[in-house]
Amino acid sequence: METNRNYFVAILLSVLVLVAWQFLFVSPKIERERAAAEAVQAEQAAQSPATVDGAAPGGTTPSGETAVPGAISAASGQTREQVLAQTPRIAIDTPSLSGSINLAGARIDDILLKEYHETVDPTSPKITLLSPASLANGYFAEVGFIADATSGPAPGPDTVWNSDANQVLTPSTPVTLTYDNGAGLTFTRVISVDENYMFSFEDTVANSGSAAAAVAGYGRVTRFFKPQTKGVYVLHEGLIGVIGDEGLQEVDYSDVEETPVISHAKATAGWMGITDKYWASALVPPQGAGFETRFAHFTDGRARYQADFKTDAQSIAPGGSVTSKTLVFAGAKEVPVISGYKDQYNILNFDLMIDWGWFYFLTKPMFWLIDYLYKLFGNFGISILVTTVIVKLIFFPLANKSYVSMANMKKVQPKLEELKQKHGDDKMALQQGMMELYKKEKINPVAGCWPVLLQIPVFFSLYKVLYITIEMRHAPFFGWIKDLSAPDPTSLFNLFGLLPYDVPSFLMIGVWPLIMGITMFIQMRMNPTPPDPTQAMIFTWMPVIFTFMLATFPAGLVIYWAWNNTLSVIQQGVIMKRQGAKIELWDNLKGLFKRKPKKT
Repeated sequence: METNRNYFVAILLSVLVLVAWQFLFVSPKIERERAAAEAVQAEQAAQSPATVDGAAPGGTTPSGETAVPGAISAASGQTREQVLAQTPRIAIDTPSLSGSINLAGARIDDILLKEYHETVDPTSPKITLLSPASLANGYFAEVGFIADATSGPAPGPDTVWNSDANQVLTPSTPVTLTYDNGAGLTFTRVISVDENYMFSFEDTVANSGSAAAAVAGYGRVTRFFKPQTKGVYVLHEGLIGVIGDEGLQEVDYSDVEETPVISHAKATAGWMGITDKYWASALVPPQGAGFETRFAHFTDGRARYQADFKTDAQSIAPGGSVTSKTLVFAGAKEVPVISGYKDQYNILNFDLMIDWGWFYFLTKPMFWLIDYLYKLFGNFGISILVTTVIVKLIFFPLANKSYVSMANMKKVQPKLEELKQKHGDDKMALQQGMMELYKKEKINPVAGCWPVLLQIPVFFSLYKVLYITIEMRHAPFFGWIKDLSAPDPTSLFNLFGLLPYDVPSFLMIGVWPLIMGITMFIQMRMNPTPPDPTQAMIFTWMPVIFTFMLATFPAGLVIYWAWNNTLSVIQQGVIMKRQGAKIELWDNLKGLFKRKPKKT
């Protein structure tokens, strides 16, 4: 009993810590970040007009040499359509993307995701991923060149490339751009795109001059606003990359605000970019050649967040040429697509763009199982239910042993009471007597904890899958659950929508959280009510606390927990009946409604 009491106290304290963390830290932090983001966007929108998409020398290396181009001014009071019309463009049309490439800088700054909408309503606007730099929500990817002073100008952010008229970039029709710097260097760029989200920039630099030329390449993903992030520990949103031997780098927006330039050692493999929960933009520099990487926050005229690289300069002899290939990813973080790119292009750890976390060995198999079942049943909710059954079957031997031990514990309760009466306040003798009794009856007193403990890693991995994978976004179940990755939208406090008013977020206790709380209540009432008052209080209030806490979790996770509780109740009931142990459920339920005698 002492062990069980400590176990329940530990659970209660953990729940209280999680609740306090949510209300005292996470929620205020989200509000502060939302207010700060709105203030920054308002300030950027109020800036005076300037040369649209113009660039000034900016981002410098620690040594002070000019590297990747920098500052870009904002255009005030202009719509997206007006800004797009101000520069020559090549249209993009693929099964997954629409938009255009800005010929000024050959910049990808206009990307809409055809298959994804802002809400579950299929008529809602499509997701806008990239936008022209001069807008308040400017966000783009760019690949350019840096030449030495003797080689003449190199195409950079404000260079207008030449192209044939009426070109449209599709998976079957790449486009060709050219630029002659007038000093002997000719730049030819072939841009292609696949059916998903990967662009390929194949650049050839030919030297027709009389002297050798030195040309380096650069690439940058630049964002002119700080998006509202969830601020939760299970997901990274911000700057990201895999840099050679340094491995995965996850840099929060706050990190680069504190340290404006985070530089990395030269590498020959890797990638870098900016990631959101479901979307990302990333650069894959020419692999095998040396490049330097930075994650930065610049405030030179206009604040921006940037992930960039600069390659080693290549010498081009007179009459010679060099060719390099840079990949640009801009799209949704679909698991099979991201994994396919890793294998197809041999990109170092490109699959880490999806935040599987430290427990990837649980999270990834959980996703693949749910996704496989989804392809069989056509509904992610059903695949979660079937996954729960499979997990229960895997752990059945251990859980079965635990429930048998719990049943045996109930059978020896009379003997435990005799030991308490016999030894009185002699706790040492009581403990020794209890251990001898457990040994004689072959009982493990802590075995009853295993069914709950086994749920923890499964719960976490399923939570991670539901929270981070885009496949779960807007995935419906049945009835009112239109998005398994979002909380249950109903609330007990307006009678599940029957009363015409909205309730505060902390009172959004929907149908499925209530079902989960009831199943948890029943599961706990399968056991005798603890005699200790503190333990009995925890025993009574834990389902209520979990109901409120899990109400804010993804509906798919709550459905899993309710279904898992139901299966556990059935399993425990069958085992207790086979062992001849009394099922305390009905007596406990009756006891709730018995009036306690008044003290005299």
